[in-house]
Amino acid sequence: MVAAPPVSPPAAPAPRSQGTPRPGPLVSVTVAILVAATCIPLGYVVWAAFSVGWTRAYELIVRPRVGELLINTLALVAITVPLCVVIGVGVAWLVERTDLPGRALWRPLFVAPLAVPAFVNSYAWLGVIPSLHGLAGGVLVTTLSYFPFMYLPVAATMRRLDPAVEESARTLGSGPAAVFFRVVLPQLRLAILGGALLVGVHLLAEFGAFAMLRFDTFTVAIFQQFQATFDGAAGSMLAGVLVLLCLALLIGEAAARGGARFARIGSGAPRQAAVVGLRASRIPALAGLATLAVLSIGVPVGTIMRWLWRGGADVWIVDELFTALGQTIGLATAAAVVTTVLAFPVAWVAVRSSGFLARAVEGANYVTSSLPGIVTALALVTVSIHFARPLYQSVSLIVFAYVLLFMPRALVNVRAGLAQVPVGLEEASRSLGRSPTATFLRVTLRLTAPAAAAGASLVFVAVATELTATLLLAPTGTRTLSMLFWSYSSELDYAAAAPYALTLVLLAIPVTLLLYRQSTKAAAL
Repeated sequence: MVAAPPVSPPAAPAPRSQGTPRPGPLVSVTVAILVAATCIPLGYVVWAAFSVGWTRAYELIVRPRVGELLINTLALVAITVPLCVVIGVGVAWLVERTDLPGRALWRPLFVAPLAVPAFVNSYAWLGVIPSLHGLAGGVLVTTLSYFPFMYLPVAATMRRLDPAVEESARTLGSGPAAVFFRVVLPQLRLAILGGALLVGVHLLAEFGAFAMLRFDTFTVAIFQQFQATFDGAAGSMLAGVLVLLCLALLIGEAAARGGARFARIGSGAPRQAAVVGLRASRIPALAGLATLAVLSIGVPVGTIMRWLWRGGADVWIVDELFTALGQTIGLATAAAVVTTVLAFPVAWVAVRSSGFLARAVEGANYVTSSLPGIVTALALVTVSIHFARPLYQSVSLIVFAYVLLFMPRALVNVRAGLAQVPVGLEEASRSLGRSPTATFLRVTLRLTAPAAAAGASLVFVAVATELTATLLLAPTGTRTLSMLFWSYSSELDYAAAAPYALTLVLLAIPVTLLLYRQSTKAAAL
């Protein structure tokens, strides 16, 4: 699924203006409910451990099966994340800092893989190499699907670096390689760590791609356990281990990042950095980029078109396709609207307040959304069955799950837009007798509308391509594009799955272009 590049909350919010109103009752209650809701997945894991007892929990965790899953998952992360770092940083450097021709083409081309969900990528590669399974297949598919999460922030950071620092290093006798490793690479540390965290979290959460490749990870095993024995103790303990791995990634990234900051005094030099001449290496570099583009974009698109050609007109079940498209758009639109609306009070507290409480309110959403979707889905299934049975398999419950999973995609954008609204305009409106509600609608909302629309778009496509939570929580009779694709591909009817794969990719393309434009604008600031 499409997801936004990692954006950490600013270290300190803007100073509170003297006339800025404090959160009203509605904002306070809404934020309190959201924070409580974000605790449901973690609370479910803790409750599951207590309910089975420590002795039984220990027996379930030390099983050989858990050791096998742990080895598979750790090996996947240990291999894929470094590969994504090398590919993402290498491609960003070639595109942004060398005299390689076609920069305007390469930049959006290496963002385009984000438009292809990982499970569609697995489907495509299995069409090319039917024997592709296990760790090797998982590493191949996820590397080609997730390296843009590294490329985007690194390329944007490179475009913001002050070229004067690199020029100073060159005048002191450093060659291109020494300048890169001693000057450029240290300044990319935060972007690399953020990208690595995003890739790692996606690896822990991915289900469809690994299930198709018959590579067992914790997410795959939990889903299989859920299907075999609903709400079984074994599945709950696997979910607990998965949550611990996710939290370990978050803590590890925070520890590696530390308090490091890379800033410059003043605006720097308003010019492009000097490019590095590749000379004899130009042809191999072009061949490498072209190969990466073919593997990451050409293979999935070519495979989908090949299966469409083989299936002919018979694979286009128009009524089913349009019904699935309508249900997908309906769920995605509802989730995008609700998530964006709820992001406003959280962003307001984060921007207009200070202190530990404001940081905790915002941080809770980031932590919860980083947990695998299957853990959130299992938690909501358990809570609804035990405490709110009417919500089980309802549209309200699945939309609520999407809010928990994708809130940061809206929050990051709304927060950025709200931070740019001059508080003085709101104070002027209040001084003219406008109520807080009228001021928000006529001033604040109008100025933050573009950012909110961008956040809503990101949530829309994330929901449209989401698979795991949708499979577990969708109401009876719901058949989204991802569900129908999964149904046909699981039956090895790849030709019948092709129309749904193509539609999913087409839905994701506009937001992929939006991500590219956002990263370009951010780099220009």
